[in-house]
Formats: sequence, structure tokens, C-alpha cells
Amino acid sequence: MLNKFLKDLRNKDHKPGFGGLDILRYIGPGLLVTVGFIDPGNWASNIAAGSEYGYTLLWMVSLSTVMLIILQHNVAHLGIATGLCLSEAATMHMKPWLSRSVLWTAMGASVSTSLAEILGASIALNMLFKVPIPAGALLTLVFVMIMLFTNSYRKIEKFIIAFVSVIGLSFLYELTLVKVNWIAAGIGWVNPSIPEGSMIVVMSVLGAVVMPHNLFLHSEIIQSRQWNLENDSVIRRQMKFEFFDTLLSMVVGWAINSAIIILAAATFFVNKTHVGELQQAVGILSPLLGNHAGTIFAVALLFSGLASTITSGMAGGSILAGIWGEPYDIKDSHSRLGVIISLVIAVLVIFFISNPYQGLIISQMILSIQLPFTIFTQIRLTSSARVMGGHVNKKRTTALLIFIGAIVTFLNIRLLISFL
Repeated sequence: MLNKFLKDLRNKDHKPGFGGLDILRYIGPGLLVTVGFIDPGNWASNIAAGSEYGYTLLWMVSLSTVMLIILQHNVAHLGIATGLCLSEAATMHMKPWLSRSVLWTAMGASVSTSLAEILGASIALNMLFKVPIPAGALLTLVFVMIMLFTNSYRKIEKFIIAFVSVIGLSFLYELTLVKVNWIAAGIGWVNPSIPEGSMIVVMSVLGAVVMPHNLFLHSEIIQSRQWNLENDSVIRRQMKFEFFDTLLSMVVGWAINSAIIILAAATFFVNKTHVGELQQAVGILSPLLGNHAGTIFAVALLFSGLASTITSGMAGGSILAGIWGEPYDIKDSHSRLGVIISLVIAVLVIFFISNPYQGLIISQMILSIQLPFTIFTQIRLTSSARVMGGHVNKKRTTALLIFIGAIVTFLNIRLLISFL
């Protein structure tokens, strides 16, 4: 469906304006990427940061958001300038043995991501309705498969925007129930500080922000706004629109992640309560803030898990289709197979995991191993004039990307070592 939509757009010589209405119509792809920035794995890290260290580690959200904006903006440029997603571009412009190695490991990372997202939704169902984790995983799988196989990309985008809105409004309500030290929060956002014993939490928040599947996904779905690949001025205008979409969406992610840390700081840290699992957070929130607070927290987690599972499945479909040199199209067999591999294998693994929290750790370990391959594949492609033409990275942009990629890679390797 996305493939047909792209073809229709490319056959038209669009001459978009740069007014407010035109920009608003462009918003959407960035919010799908933001879902991966506020997934259940990030919730666990943010709660740990706020409950153990109060407002002190809020700067991590600011730094990670800046890094994410730069990387996602760059990979979106690949999709705009070439009409190819990251997977297609790797297949077309890299040696087969190298591209296949990167892309098949990326499929493994997609399965690992889906594992974490489905677990998050399952934990939320367990909190709300006492549904066993395996049964919750099956319910999540059925819901997401129906969403992906029966809806167009545009409809899914609207659903995701609604889900993100529910998550944001939930935390806005939660923050009205607590007494927040906004002066301490303001200092925490801009003052880098690493309290004694906090390094593991710092690495988990910063290192897990950039996820391989989001880089593949963004380069694919940004093409839903494609106008005209032959008109350079139109491409450049589209890149400006894309930056606004990415910036706005990442700020939304920054606000939601910050709200989670602030909520944990204003409740758990103030009461000197250690929180090690998501289920435990709801159990503690309810006595402190009332039953509604715990329920709303669980509802927001459910929407986060469902939305991130949908985008993870789409990313799996995009990666596998790209191996065959094809764009994502849910009617195509390769795209469907990629979605099925990403989601079904993840659910099967969940049946063999007795400890959901341990499952989240395992999933993050796999992402830590694969992420450097995806980041530096992206940098190689967007820094190649043969791939990008006149829209190739400038030297200072490439240097900045390499620096950020090295930081994220270092943090993920350290995180992997800490798990082992």
C-alpha cells in the first residue's frame, strides 16, 4: 500500500508551498520514529534514573534527543534524496556479502526490538487485567498483525499519532498529581552530572536511545511524503519540511521521557523507594497518588507497547523487502514475511522466558551488538556522492555523524559488557 502511494506521488509534479498548512500536512513520519524513543525499554531506564537519582540525570534525555535528531535527520535525507530506504540502498550500493551480513543482523535486531515492545504491552495487560504474560503476548501479536495487514500506511500513521497523544496526555495528568521541583528539573536538564554508582543507568538511557530498526523505518516512511525526485529544489524543500517533522517529533519524545523521570523523582526518589520493574512502579504509584494514577500509568504503557510493536513490525518488513531490492509494501510477500518474522519469532521467544525483566535485558544486549553495523552503514551511504548525488553529507556533517556514532557504539558496548 505504501509502495502504491509512493508511485502515485512520484508521478505528480508537486509544487508545495512553505506555509503553516503545508508543514502540518508533512508531520507524521517523525512521530512513528518517536514511538521507538518512548518504548517500554526506555520507560524502565527512565524510572530507574528518576527513582535512584531524582532529577540529576535529566540531562541524559536532552543529550540523547540531540544525538537522535542528527542521526534520524540524516537517514531521512537518504530516503528523500534517493527514493530508497536504508535496506534498499545497502543492497544496491554495497557488496552483496557485506550488505547481506548487515541486513540479516538487522532482522535479528528487529526481532529483538519486537520482543521488548511485545513484552511491554504484555506487562501492561497483566497490570490492568491480570492477563498472563504469554497470553498478553498473543493478544498483542493478533492486534498488531490485524493493524498492519488490514490498514494503509496513512491509517496506521493516524493511529500512532493518537497513541502518542494518549501517552503524552497520560503523563501530563500524572504530573498534575505530584509536587515537582521545577528548579531542580531545570538544572537537571542542562547540567551533566554523573552521581556515584549511576554509570550503568546513564549508559542504558543514552545507549538505548538510537535503535537500529528506527533508522531503517525512518528512511522508508519519509517517502510517504515524497514529491519529485527529479526536481532538486523540491527535494531541498522537502528536506526542510522533514527537519521540522523530525525536530517536533523528537521534542515530543524528549518531553515524554522527561516526564517519566520527573514522575519517578517526585514519587519514588522523594519517598526513598527503589523500583526495579515496571509492574512494581504501578503497585507503588497507586498508594502514593491514588488508584487512577496507577491505572493511567499502565494504560500509557499499553499504548506505548502496542505502538512500538507496530513500528517494529513495519521496520522488519522494510528490512527484509530491502534485501530483495524492494520498498515496503504490506501486499508484497517479502514485506509480509519480514513483519511475520519480526513479530512471531519474538512471541515464540517470550514463551521460553520465565522472567520478563530478564527478557528486556536480553533484547537490549542484542541491540547493543548490532547497532554499530547499522549506524556506520548509514554514514557510509549518506557520505557517498555515488549514492546521494548533490545531497551528499558535507565533511563536517560526516565527522559529526562519526563522532555521535562512536559515542553511541561505545555506550552500547559498555552496556553489553555490564550485562555480561
